[in-house]
Amino acid sequence: MKTHWRLPRGVDELLPPKAWALELLRRQVLDVFVAWGFDYVEPPIIEYLESLLVGTGEDLDLQTLKVVDQASGRQMGVRADMTSQAVRIDAHSLATDGVQRLCYAGPVVFANPQIAQASRVPVKAGAEIFGVASLHADAEVIKMMLATLETAEVEQPVLLLGHMGIYRSLVQALIAGGDLSEDNEKRLFKCVQRKSESDIRNLLKPSALSDLMATLPTQMAQVDDPAQLLPELRRQLEQLPGQVLKAFDQLQDLIKLLDHSPCTMRVDVSELSGYGYHNGPVFAVYHPQHGSALAQGGRYDGIGALFGRARPATGFDVNLKNLIPDGVSQPPIFAPAVEPQLQEKLDVAVRALRAEGERVRCGLGEDEPPEGARRLVLVSNHWEVVEAEAYENK
Repeated sequence: MKTHWRLPRGVDELLPPKAWALELLRRQVLDVFVAWGFDYVEPPIIEYLESLLVGTGEDLDLQTLKVVDQASGRQMGVRADMTSQAVRIDAHSLATDGVQRLCYAGPVVFANPQIAQASRVPVKAGAEIFGVASLHADAEVIKMMLATLETAEVEQPVLLLGHMGIYRSLVQALIAGGDLSEDNEKRLFKCVQRKSESDIRNLLKPSALSDLMATLPTQMAQVDDPAQLLPELRRQLEQLPGQVLKAFDQLQDLIKLLDHSPCTMRVDVSELSGYGYHNGPVFAVYHPQHGSALAQGGRYDGIGALFGRARPATGFDVNLKNLIPDGVSQPPIFAPAVEPQLQEKLDVAVRALRAEGERVRCGLGEDEPPEGARRLVLVSNHWEVVEAEAYENK
């Protein structure tokens, strides 16, 4: 039996009414971005592979579908992430020495689903700030991320804050002290993400620093009031490398900038999501009704160096498919096919309804029977919208 109609595993399509609900959500989110002063860009869905993978780790390489450009013979990739495209645009297409705020929305394609049963074609919306090393830029991005989720009617979100400087400084110290082999560095990254203390210990030689690396992810995850408990935790960790303490200080300052934000705030040093290009504060938003992050981002200073422009940068993105509302859209009003002498007045009525934002579906002849809960009916030489049930019961 032929199965041409089947889609590849993990590739989905949206049908009415969800497809339109997604488009409305995309517009609303972009309205938020523009209202915050960001400029919209629309990068191509496919470009040369080396541009898509600039400054990224192995994970993004494995997630990128690759093809050969028949025009040039060069290898191309279908984007799995749009941040590198924004970096390229900032470096060349819209190069400026000043602050640049860019936003975007569109589909990306994964070679494999990130989690079981997830779509390989998410629709991402995101925003990036280039040219500012200050934590005020990170706070601005986080506040807009929360505003985006508020627009999507996500209530009581949980904001997780981390810092790649804590993890990277600890790893460097472990390697320098002989407690961690460089071959196990990638495995350690995965174990820390999972907060698996036993797996972390299995990769490290016993030492005080190894104990700290094994227990810190769960210890930090239990911090319910970061503003009060972070200073105390920092005092307990005075023996850590200086860069770790600097990262702790940045987290404390960032928390102060986010005071009164509409969310529950947590600090989690195992918040290492992304594709390996983050090198400063990182953040993600979770909700009890969703098993994975609704939105995530962080700082990635200097990634544009391979484009010839090493600029400070921070940003986030969100998968809009995870935020599609469950509500059912209003069905269209049905306008019947009529005799020519009635058509002009019917057209006027239809145009007026559409101008008011109503959906009107015009009948295409006697072969299409009336449908829907509301219909245009000629009453006393005037077209009126009536409920179908009331009209049929007359």
